[in-house]
Amino acid sequence: MHTYSHRVRYHEVDGQGYLFNARYLEIADVAFTELARALGLEITPTDENDFDPSVVTAALEYRSPARFDDVLDVDVTVTHVGRSSFSVVLTVTTGERHVNTIKLTYVNVDAPNARSRPLSPTAAAALRDILDT
Repeated sequence: MHTYSHRVRYHEVDGQGYLFNARYLEIADVAFTELARALGLEITPTDENDFDPSVVTAALEYRSPARFDDVLDVDVTVTHVGRSSFSVVLTVTTGERHVNTIKLTYVNVDAPNARSRPLSPTAAAALRDILDT
């Protein structure tokens, strides 16, 4: 599991004073990018590492609202690693309060050809090393 912290900024809240629902996916993207960085995986469409993941499925469960200036801890857990895809669960909390759960499935893409491609052995091994079974 990898944890990313995010302080809710004023421009991220809606008229109710809650973190706007679509912002959770932005935060999830940053949290996953930081996990990849910690694993030594560069998210770029290059022939050197072939790691260019795109979200193909997202499911969000809102449990409790986050508000301006809340510090969110986003725990990223890898739950599945396949040939060209992998899944993560992100658990968002502030203090002891569970705010949100986000389930994402990524597919590694060959962007120029608009199709999936297998994860590189390096990426697959790095993700499997932290797989929560």
